[in-house]
Amino acid sequence: MPPEVSVVIPFYNEVGNVERLFDRLVPVLNGCTAAWEVVCVNDGSRDDTLARLICAHHADPRIKVIDLSRNFGKEAALSAGLAAAAGRAVIPMDADLQHPPEAIPAMIAKWREGFEVVLAVRENRSDQDIFGRCAARAFYWIFERLSDVKLPAEVGDFRLMDRKVVAVINRMPERNRFMKGIFAWVGFRQTGIPYRCPPRVEGESKWAKLRLFRFAFSGLTAFSNFPLRVWGLIGATISALAFAYIVYRLARTLVYGVDVPGYESIIVTILFLGGVQLLSLGIIGDYLGRVFEEAKGRPLYVVREVFAETDPVDHRAGVET
Repeated sequence: MPPEVSVVIPFYNEVGNVERLFDRLVPVLNGCTAAWEVVCVNDGSRDDTLARLICAHHADPRIKVIDLSRNFGKEAALSAGLAAAAGRAVIPMDADLQHPPEAIPAMIAKWREGFEVVLAVRENRSDQDIFGRCAARAFYWIFERLSDVKLPAEVGDFRLMDRKVVAVINRMPERNRFMKGIFAWVGFRQTGIPYRCPPRVEGESKWAKLRLFRFAFSGLTAFSNFPLRVWGLIGATISALAFAYIVYRLARTLVYGVDVPGYESIIVTILFLGGVQLLSLGIIGDYLGRVFEEAKGRPLYVVREVFAETDPVDHRAGVET
């Protein structure tokens, strides 16, 4: 019989959190259901995370371990875990215990009431500095206004999804995956529960500020073509201003005669238009790069080895060795 609940957890250099996580997670799952599994995806960790995960698997075979051949990134590792999860309900969460396992019973209770997606809504960002809090608010504000997909505010990957929801996500073929957007795009009946995000127990966040900015921009371009459309608007505005300036210069010449053209105005105009053109080419190049990545058709991830009681399932977006 398939498990009732699957918990999917990507791991990357989390050696100090493995035991702490299972010490809290396993009792919670035992209190919720007799049939559960934990799918751990080792995303190319360079420390002893894999060895700790294998020890946890030997201690409890319900803890399954998928070892990727290298670090493919959290989105790919999460996709690998979703493809391997067999539960009727699937819960992605982080390994750093900022997603508290104690919130899982409330999520399962809402799912049993008939909701197909149960969102864990973050109540606070006290663990972040003021820059992180402002950047998060700005991202949600911009994404809501520029994308057709509406991201629920203060909701990350921590959520419960019904089997039918996970089946739809596993069939989505794109390689450039922004999982928060994908989770929101599929829809289904949703509700939310609040939770407080505690400080990270061990280690440091793998998300530097520059990497977070790139991730946010990647998510925006994955679910909106507004950055492409806006340059048409900017081009039309610049053309209108240029035409108005030409009319002004012609009228001024007719009234005052021909004067000596200014060097500064020519240089400023050339530099401004050149900068706009290069910036617009950069935006177009980003979208073109996405098309190139999709056209190559490379697997989203490569599975090196699986530690589980049964044979691994077919990873639709990845390759097993």
